[in-house]
Amino acid sequence: MTFKDILKITFNLAVLYIAGGVLLAAVYAKTSPVIYRNNIKEKQEALQRMMPEADNIKKLGDWHPHEKHAEYYIAQKCGEVKVKQVKDEKTGKVKEEKECLNPENLGYIVQSFGKGYSSYINILFSVDSNFVVKKIDILHHAETPGLGDEITLDYFKNRLKGKDRDHLKVVKTESNEYVQAITGATISSRAVTEDGVRKGLEFLMNALEKGEAEHGS
Repeated sequence: MTFKDILKITFNLAVLYIAGGVLLAAVYAKTSPVIYRNNIKEKQEALQRMMPEADNIKKLGDWHPHEKHAEYYIAQKCGEVKVKQVKDEKTGKVKEEKECLNPENLGYIVQSFGKGYSSYINILFSVDSNFVVKKIDILHHAETPGLGDEITLDYFKNRLKGKDRDHLKVVKTESNEYVQAITGATISSRAVTEDGVRKGLEFLMNALEKGEAEHGS
């Protein structure tokens, strides 16, 4: 193979890489609004699963566990729901917006992150108005298959239900008072229970106490 042949092959590869990059950018630009809308829909569905009895779930603010963006919300039962017509300034279309009147605070929903054995675990959990855990969901993780990935199973998630801040502690023995670790996956268990849920709950309680978030009243 001559030097001229090498230059020709290099040039052809460069053209292919550039063309592929342009095509990928064009496809992403076309589909990203769809992806964004789908993500919003998935987020709303996930929040509603955390507190299905709520009529209104409203974002209270942001926080950054492990320097990752996360959000927290208040869940309310509306005494009355008022529907009003609002014109979208960007599209000019008229859409319906619901206003929650005389709301009753049912609890809160917090997104958090815990540092696991092989990944940062993205967690969503809900607590009632007394800050007792109601539900928990694992949004994303990359823990060890057959061990740490059991954090997604109901038998483990159910161990956190009914626990307040002082009882969100992992133990290796069977316990109703605290959270029993998954066998062979204590690090993943602690990442969810202590680093994720307990720290998220502590942040929420401190934010409400300092007035950094609304109580919904």
